[in-house]
Amino acid sequence: MLKEIHIQNYALIDQLDLDISNGLTMITGETGAGKSIILGALGLVTGKRADLSAIRDTSAKCVVEAHFDISRLNLKSFFETEDLDYQEVTIIRREILPSGKSRSFINDTPVTLNVVSSIGAQLIDIHSQHQTLQLATDQFQMETMNAFVNEQTKNEKRSGDEVLKSYRSELKEYKSLIKQLGSLKENQAALSRELDYNTFLLNELEEAQIDGLNQEELEQENEQLSNVEQITEALGMLEHKITTEDSGMLDELREVNTHLKAIKGFSPKYLELNERLTSVLVELEDIATEAEALKDQVDVDPERLEFINVKLALLDNLYRKHQLDNVEDLIKLRDDLADKVLSSQNIDGKIKNMETLVASKTKALDQLATELHELRTKHKTDLEAQIAETVRSLGMKDAQFEVRLLQVDTFTANGKDIVEFAFTANRGTPLLALDKAASGGELSRLMLSIKALLSRCKQMPTIIFDEIDTGVSGSIAEKMAIIMKQMATAMQVITITHLPQIASAGDDHLIVRKRNEGDRTVSVIERLSESARVEEIAQMLSGGSISDAARENARILLQ
Repeated sequence: MLKEIHIQNYALIDQLDLDISNGLTMITGETGAGKSIILGALGLVTGKRADLSAIRDTSAKCVVEAHFDISRLNLKSFFETEDLDYQEVTIIRREILPSGKSRSFINDTPVTLNVVSSIGAQLIDIHSQHQTLQLATDQFQMETMNAFVNEQTKNEKRSGDEVLKSYRSELKEYKSLIKQLGSLKENQAALSRELDYNTFLLNELEEAQIDGLNQEELEQENEQLSNVEQITEALGMLEHKITTEDSGMLDELREVNTHLKAIKGFSPKYLELNERLTSVLVELEDIATEAEALKDQVDVDPERLEFINVKLALLDNLYRKHQLDNVEDLIKLRDDLADKVLSSQNIDGKIKNMETLVASKTKALDQLATELHELRTKHKTDLEAQIAETVRSLGMKDAQFEVRLLQVDTFTANGKDIVEFAFTANRGTPLLALDKAASGGELSRLMLSIKALLSRCKQMPTIIFDEIDTGVSGSIAEKMAIIMKQMATAMQVITITHLPQIASAGDDHLIVRKRNEGDRTVSVIERLSESARVEEIAQMLSGGSISDAARENARILLQ
């Protein structure tokens, strides 16, 4: 519900702050006084493109701000999706700067024009004789059908709303399964193309037996086996030089140490030399023993050397082939290839299981779609009758209205039905789709009839009727006023009108006036008191100077 609107520097309005009442609000005024300015301003805060020519003072910015009570409109999910703070009284502001740049805000958070447009469509529905295109859309006609069925079945064991929600829940799962199945089939094709190559690479890595392989140890062993003679010679020479009798280092040093022992008592320094040389002798004896042992361990093994060379060459080849540089990465690659090959072998089974799930979900959807079709078929006659009755009361006594249910093979958001409204305003004229069936005035009254029905069936946004009464007679205007009054018991209705029969039905009455202020013309909007309202209605009745009879008629209309 629109609660307040603030307009600054827009068209003929310098500054306007206006509270809007709930129920039925009437807006009247002379032609050209600026009633359309309100619609233009509301268009800005509901996402319409900005027209720079509408800025009154091009040196200052234009601001339009509207406050909406959205507590009954189930819009929390929209605010969550757009990452906006939800407030039951939400403020939408649009600014147009002198540069021409436009900015939009929801609860002081900057948003794109698309976001404003999305929420605006759920807050205000502006309807005029020239704006009946919505009536002919498949979406609007289906929403009307669904709302009517939901209302008619709300007290039944299984309502239309419950069936539709179940269907849409199943449809969401169905689409997810179809997407997964498609991905599996794409993977199957890709894996099939790669299977032979991946299998070859995997076999090559498995045959290389690289688990637990230490390249550094292999390289070290390779060095030893490749240099056996040099190693044996060096170790043998070391052991020989140390241990040879009479000429080895041990014998010679032992002899020297015997002489040091003889003099060690003469000085602590001689004692220290003796002890140090004794340590050297022990170390040399140990070195000789270890050299002999290492020499004995040296083994000439051509077969082992050949094996190591082949293994190292294989590793080098694998590194270059796969652009890797260590055994751990080769092992990881092998395991990844094993997973891919396994996936290739298992994907056929996964696809078969997924196709079984899709078939089951398809069956469930078909059953729910059939249930929806049967509900719509059952209640469409009542929908046709109620709309036709209202339309006939609006001066089209020969009007006929028909709801056609066309079935398709695909699952849509509403089942397998497409709803098409057909209409004729004249006897003997075939019923046609709405985009071919009637004039603007006739479609406008049909739209009023449908919106009146919807106001009883679902929570509706604020609706603004912009002079849809153009060209209708007094009796029809009275019926239109009754319909609007009934609608306003469930929603906020704002009507711009030239007819006193309609203007008098309002719970609130605003008048738009144009006046001169110095060298400028401005539009102002005022709320009429009861007495002022009598004068306005009387003026609309007389069309000229107001007579006492016109005032009395105005009072009667306002009763």
